[in-house]
Amino acid sequence: MRLDIPSIAAVVLASISTAQAASWSFTDASVTVKGKGVGVPETPKQKFSHTSHLTSIVTFGPTEALRVVLTTTEDGEGKRPHQAFLTLQDTTTGLEESYPFDVKESGKGKVEVTHKDLPNQLLTSSTPLKASLVIASFGSSSPSNTFVFNVAVNRDTSVAQPAKDTPLRYGKLSEINHIFRADPKSPPLVITLVFTGLALATFPILLGGWFALGANGNHLSEAMNKAPVAHMLFLASIFGMEGIFFMYYSSWTLFQTLPPATVAGVIAIVSGSRALGEVQARRLAGKR
Repeated sequence: MRLDIPSIAAVVLASISTAQAASWSFTDASVTVKGKGVGVPETPKQKFSHTSHLTSIVTFGPTEALRVVLTTTEDGEGKRPHQAFLTLQDTTTGLEESYPFDVKESGKGKVEVTHKDLPNQLLTSSTPLKASLVIASFGSSSPSNTFVFNVAVNRDTSVAQPAKDTPLRYGKLSEINHIFRADPKSPPLVITLVFTGLALATFPILLGGWFALGANGNHLSEAMNKAPVAHMLFLASIFGMEGIFFMYYSSWTLFQTLPPATVAGVIAIVSGSRALGEVQARRLAGKR
C-alpha cells in the first residue's frame, strides 16, 4: 500500500491553517435603549455585526439603560469565552471603562449600562463615547476588539453634576518636618525652694529629739578611731544618694541616674554593715 505523501501534507497544512485562522467573533448583535419602569417601550433594535458598525449615534438619558445583546462565537460556533466586555471610551482623553457581559454556555450574552454605572469622567464627556466589544479566551484563537457604535450620554441639566475628582498621583512628596514634644520640665523654682526648705527644717527637729532622748556624742571619737572608713563611707553614701535624687529631679534622665545610684547603694550596704558592727560591739561592751 502506497502512502500519498503530497495529499497527507496538504491535509496537515490545511488543518494547521484552519487552527491558526480560528478567532473569536460575535453574531446576532443589537443595541437598544430602554427606559425605567414597567411598560416603558424600548427603542427599536439597531443591529450591527463584526464587520459593520452603526453609523448613527446611540443616545440614552439619565432614566434609561443601554442594553447590548449578542452571541459570542469561536470559529463560527456559539461558545462562552473567558472574557467578554463592552468598553466605553472617551476619545478626547483616552479614558475608558469596561462592563462584562453575562454570557451563557451557548454564547448568548447581554449587558446593561445606566448613568450610575458610568464614572464621572465619562458621564460629563462633551463628545460621544466610543463603544467596542472585546472578546478573548485561553487557547490559540485570536481575540477580538471591535468598534461597534458611538454613544452619546444625555445628562439632566436640572441636576448639578458632581465635580471631577483630582486623580491620585504617586510620586515624591514634600519633606516632612517632625516636631517632637518638648522634654518634661521640673516644677517651678519657687515650688522647689519651698519644699526644699520644709525638708531642711526637719533636721533641727531631728537633732533636738536625738539629744532630748539622751544621745551620747562622746562615743564619736571612739567610733571614728575603730572604723573610720566604714562610718565616713556610710555617711558619704547617704548624702551622695540624696544628691543623685536631686540631679534626677532637676535634669538627669532615668538611665543617667541608675549607674551612680547603684554604686552609692552598694557602698551604703557594705560600709553600713561594717559601721553597724562597730556600734553593736560597743553596745555589747555596755557602752551607751
